[in-house]
Amino acid sequence: MIQKEELARCTAIIAECRKEMAARITGQKEMIDGLLCALIAGGHILLEGVPGLAKTLAVKSLAEITGLEFKRIQFTPDLLPADLTGTLIWEQANPGCTKGGFSVRRGPIFANVILADEINRAPAKVQSALLEAMEEKQVTIGDTSYPLPDPFFVLATENPIEHEGTYSLPEAELDRFLMKLLIDYPAPVEELDIVKNSLPLSSNSPNSRAPLSHVLNLEKLAFLRRIADSIHIDDQIIKYIVSIVTATRPASGMHASSMHASSMQGQRSKEGVYRYVTFGASPRASIALYRCCRIIAMFEERNFVTPEDVKAAALPVIRHRIVLSYEAEAEGMDADTVITRILNHVPVP
Repeated sequence: MIQKEELARCTAIIAECRKEMAARITGQKEMIDGLLCALIAGGHILLEGVPGLAKTLAVKSLAEITGLEFKRIQFTPDLLPADLTGTLIWEQANPGCTKGGFSVRRGPIFANVILADEINRAPAKVQSALLEAMEEKQVTIGDTSYPLPDPFFVLATENPIEHEGTYSLPEAELDRFLMKLLIDYPAPVEELDIVKNSLPLSSNSPNSRAPLSHVLNLEKLAFLRRIADSIHIDDQIIKYIVSIVTATRPASGMHASSMHASSMQGQRSKEGVYRYVTFGASPRASIALYRCCRIIAMFEERNFVTPEDVKAAALPVIRHRIVLSYEAEAEGMDADTVITRILNHVPVP
């Protein structure tokens, strides 16, 4: 049973993190909370937004408040897997050695927080190397696999308006991202503050900003994860999570959601949601939704999960895991609209 003091401490830690991030990032509360949620859940994040919306700055700031090792990798079409993971270097023999041999030169992927900038500009070979790192928490160099640091957190960015010279991410890689966050333009009032607080001309580099405090060390992160694991989630809420995810699958949705079959079949046939979806979300989406809704409840200083917590996590968790049909594209439907319709159809416990 979670004590009130423990929940209060969680709230205080999260408030400190938000405050430190707000010293660099104006507005973008959903992005900041999403980054913190994924870090606690031990998942990776895909950030999508036009250039100039502080995606890179937010990732750097997150690494700074945690004190974790940070590496930024700029993905380009000519990037090679070895540029990411590392390679074997031949070292010739010298008088102090009996013979030469290969040594491992580790790549930038060996860090705690990885910013994969413009990830969709990398070719398939590089994306497959990153896929092993994200899923297995290891990379293979030569014939040997090397474990990555713990924690290991990948934050990838995409530009939604520029597609020339890009490579679409495969569904297998998209499914490895815990959440996909859509970063929108700031409100005019927020942009006014951004302009006023911009660096002066006398500043030599962006690194001249005042340093942030390390308010989320490994001990505090472990504490937050322990409390999140202890948040109560009723069996009916778990069934609700599974019902939402199975409702995204056109082929199996009708029989997989037998928990609410009698009330849902009529609504589905009436709304015709399935004609907009080609492939639905995998069980990874159910697991991700299960984890994230508990963390959201913790953010709200509650020791139990409500259906509203599930709905709050549904869009960022599912939006990148479903494949829309040509009909959806023709009618201008996006993933968020389809998921919102599904949430309106699934009965709330």
